[in-house]
Amino acid sequence: MKVQFTETVLRDANQSLIATRLPYSEFDGILETMDKAGYYSLECWGGATFDSCLRYLDEDPWERLRKIRAKCPNTKLQMLLRGQNLLGYHHYPDDVVRMFVKKSIENGIDIIRIFDALNDVRNIEVAVDETLKNGAIASGAICYTQSPIHNLESYIKLAKQMEELGCQTICIKDMAGILGPKEAYDMVKALKENVKTPIILHTHCTTGLGMLTLQKAVEAGCDVIDTAISSFSGGTSQAPTETMAYALKQEGYDIDLDFSVLKDINDFFKPIKDEYLKKGSLNPLVLSTDTNALNYQIPGGMLSNLVAQLTAQNKMDKFNDVLLETPKVRKDLGYPPLVTPMSQMVGVQATVNVLVGERYKNISKEVKAYIKGEYGRAPGEIDKDLMKKVLGDEEPIKGRFADTLEPGFEKAKKEIGEKAKSDEDVLSYIAFPTQAEAFFDKREEKEKNTFKYSIKRID
Repeated sequence: MKVQFTETVLRDANQSLIATRLPYSEFDGILETMDKAGYYSLECWGGATFDSCLRYLDEDPWERLRKIRAKCPNTKLQMLLRGQNLLGYHHYPDDVVRMFVKKSIENGIDIIRIFDALNDVRNIEVAVDETLKNGAIASGAICYTQSPIHNLESYIKLAKQMEELGCQTICIKDMAGILGPKEAYDMVKALKENVKTPIILHTHCTTGLGMLTLQKAVEAGCDVIDTAISSFSGGTSQAPTETMAYALKQEGYDIDLDFSVLKDINDFFKPIKDEYLKKGSLNPLVLSTDTNALNYQIPGGMLSNLVAQLTAQNKMDKFNDVLLETPKVRKDLGYPPLVTPMSQMVGVQATVNVLVGERYKNISKEVKAYIKGEYGRAPGEIDKDLMKKVLGDEEPIKGRFADTLEPGFEKAKKEIGEKAKSDEDVLSYIAFPTQAEAFFDKREEKEKNTFKYSIKRID
């Protein structure tokens, strides 16, 4: 049996460890080598990369993608898409979703892993349809979580719905690293028996279960696993690529990876990791094993951002209190999976509850929107008192929220005007208006201060 690997260092590994602060300039020099490793795919875009490029790295996320594409012509490039949320934190109109998917593929993406934070299939339909129309691979992702209302039967039902939509692969997305080895074996086995698509497993090492879980998943028939080159592995990141490849090869599995190339890749990223440790951007806390995550279920990217936020406010003494409050908020909200944007919403609300010293004295606008039904169908029952506090006598939205939204692309294009040099710029503006506009202004200033000249030889 062949087992294939998706390398995550360009997206989720650095998102989980250093809050997506890895600029293109730091990994440009290794891309051509990575293209020779034999990966199934390189996860290199989507997730928080888009926001981080504009907000922190002073990069055009679209140009970043095009550069990666140019240096990796032989390997499928993969992105993570939040369904109707795209790469932002609220739902967008269907025309915006379709344009974003179309342009992502045009700029180099081969595989779009599409999920909805609430596992509401209605919220991935448009993105899946547009992905297929443009000739890319649509990979439906099940957000794995544990609660009194989530079970194997519900996940099988979800996988079947995704297959019916046209998804060519199904990914189990264990964002918090809470999927145990037996659970992984049982879930993969059940999915293999109920759907025809290849099965992929994405997990984290937060709880120390990562490698064991991947091993048992493969034994059950898992086709592709997500891993990170060893220097950016472990902790809140993924299991190490080299270790998993070595172990599975010993077990007799067919592995396409070139181990000498993997060594070169790891040697390249080692000093980068060391530098982030030295300057404090990589907190040793996120490299450790935390079995408490089996209780609070906080995913890697959320944990690293939480640490960064509390550190910035000089409130790290409240860290454990926030961790304890998080599952309580999640229960109150009907047990949503802790994945973006729900992880941020639950995490922020838990933090506010702790720092203010009173639960729900201040409720974020995002949590209010969720309770109103703007993010989709809540998995379970929302606390009645909390719902009453937010809605009063108003009824929550029952249908698909995107159906209530007017087309947005042309309106945004007119609004941003000449600052946008392309449709991609318009999409950046729609996703993150403030950050995109600031980036466009900086770009224009750079262009004004750039002088062009030519040298003519005079004999």
